This record gives sequence, structure tokens and C-alpha cells, in this order.
Amino acid sequence: MKTNKLRIAAILLVVMTIGFSFTTLNKVTVKGSDTMVILSQKWAEVYMKKNPGASIQVTGGGSGVGLAALINGSTDIANSSRPIKSSEVEKLKARYNTLGVEIPCAKDGLSVYLNRANPVTALTIKQLGQIFSGKITNWKDVGGQDAPIKLYGRESSSGTFGFFKDNVVKTDFSASCQTLPGTAAIVNAVKKDKYSIGYGGAAYAEGVKDCAVKKDDKSPAILPTAATIKNHTYPITRYLYMYLKSKPTGEIKAFVDWILSSEGQKLVVETGYFPLK
Repeated sequence: MKTNKLRIAAILLVVMTIGFSFTTLNKVTVKGSDTMVILSQKWAEVYMKKNPGASIQVTGGGSGVGLAALINGSTDIANSSRPIKSSEVEKLKARYNTLGVEIPCAKDGLSVYLNRANPVTALTIKQLGQIFSGKITNWKDVGGQDAPIKLYGRESSSGTFGFFKDNVVKTDFSASCQTLPGTAAIVNAVKKDKYSIGYGGAAYAEGVKDCAVKKDDKSPAILPTAATIKNHTYPITRYLYMYLKSKPTGEIKAFVDWILSSEGQKLVVETGYFPLK
């Protein structure tokens, strides 16, 4: 009787070990950019349907949060809507003796959202910078109605925040800019406030209008479309990235390769983003 119990326990241990190994080997964690959450969840959903043994877990939190998770070893892939910082590369090198692997996986236009009732339709990069830094505070100064400008933006851990700051604001944001946890929240806020302005990924611009953007006073006003983002004529265009600690292998490599394939890139378009080619 005792022998039988030992045999059963041994069999259960083997089964549990095999099951644990299977799920561990086929599980991929993805964390980071909130801009990329919709796209990454779609990639994961379709990939898992095609590969029933795989488990792809996607969470947001912001590009900085994703890269911090990559550095501390709690995620396999960090999604980022900005390039990795040199300080983050140094942390990777110190911990893993690697510089990391950067994989561009899609393109995105960073839209400037306006309420549909706002008569303003176009702004220059300089005007946008002055608005979000607090130098311009009334719509009448940019051709609009006499009303104060209400600012909405992302939290500092967001890659969208960093990209917009570096490429548009080029200084500190105004203290009056209300930070919100996610692009969808910004869109919802702008929908409700006629005299507000916000920014975020082009895929999220639902129920608001895109502001056409000019490089300078003499340049044409360009809206973020598939064509203008693809050929970089829209002034606020960026790549979206996946970062890994090292060259991918196993399920991670299979997932990344599939994302970069024609099938994975087709989903980029279907989700409202823009393919690499």
C-alpha cells in the first residue's frame, strides 16, 4: 500500500514537472508602452490562436515601466514608444552584460487632439511647444476664440510624454498640464472640453479631431494619415519598439518573427497603426 502511494506521488510529480516546464517554456511576458497595448494585445490574441501551446501576457504601465521591468528581469519584452535611454542601456549592461536588442515593430503618428467644436484646425510645432510649455495660454493667440487653453498630457513614465517633450515642447511642460494615465483618458477629456488640447497615438483619435501640424510658418499643414506617417511628411512621426535583454530564442523568437512577418504587420494596419514598410 505504501509502495503504491509512493508510485502515485512520483507519477504526479513527473506530470506536474512536465506541465510546469511546458507552460514556462511557452510563456512570454510583454510590458510597457500604453500606446502599444491595443496593438500588442491583438498580436497576442491572434498568435495564441495560431499557437495553442503559447501564452502571451500583455500589460501596459508606460515605456519607462516596461524598460524597468526588462532590467529587473520581470518581463521578456519591453514595449516602448521611444528609443531606450543611455542610462537604461547602462543598467542592462551592468546587470546582464548586454546592451539589449532593439526591434522596431511599427510606426505611429503622434496626434494632437482637439475638440471637434474648436475652430482651430492647424498649428505649427513652435506653437504647440509654446502651448504645452505655458507660453501661449489663450486660443485667440493662435487664431481661435478668446478662451483659456486646457492642457492634457501623459505621465512622465510614458514614452509618448518623453517623445512629445523632446520633439515638440523642447522644455518643461506647463504646471497647468493635467497628466492622465493613458491616451484613452486624454481623448475622453478632450471630447468633453471644447477648449482643451491633448496628444497621443494616432490610433486613439476617436470622437476628437486631429490637429494638422506644420513644421514652421511656411510649411503646409499635414494631418496624420497612413501616407503622411509612412513617408514621414507628418512632422510628429515615430517608431514603436520592442526591447529584449538579448537575442531572442524559443517562443520569444517565434513571436517576434511572426510580428515582423507580413501577417503580423497586417494587424498593425488593422489596429490603426502603420507598418514598417
